Amino acid sequence: MEKVKVIIKNNQKDVKIPTGVRLLLRRCCNAVLVMEHFDDPAEISITFVDEQQIHVLNKEHRNVDRPTDVLSFPLGENGEYDINPENGAKMLGDIVLNIPRVVRQAEEYEHSFRREIAYLTAHSMLHLLGYDHESGGIESVHMREKEEEVMNQLGLQRNSTYALE
Repeated sequence: MEKVKVIIKNNQKDVKIPTGVRLLLRRCCNAVLVMEHFDDPAEISITFVDEQQIHVLNKEHRNVDRPTDVLSFPLGENGEYDINPENGAKMLGDIVLNIPRVVRQAEEYEHSFRREIAYLTAHSMLHLLGYDHESGGIESVHMREKEEEVMNQLGLQRNSTYALE
């Protein structure tokens, strides 16, 4: 694969982002693209936000009046992407992560902040590449398998179930 550019912005002040997380997210994006045999130069934007910011975005773009953990804004459709004229990279889209929710979910699922933020990034990357789990069924299962494959590659295996007792 050629060059992958991951632009990361922190627009929240609630949580201090641990050292190494930005590199982890770049590795995560790369792992998804390699797994999916996406060989072209690519550009992805990741933004860290708080509960209020993601609530506004969720209402504005999905008409869902509540915060969520992550939002994906794909820029391509059917494998066709706009090209950044400055570097020739395919612009895959934007990932918006609700960092306070990442912290809560990591505690809830009893795994690390690193695993949760990488998992949500892998999940969103698959959305940017056209995967959809909203209708459930086999595509949802297939997407979950791919997410876990990336987590295993990053050394962030699941250590508990996602089902809450």
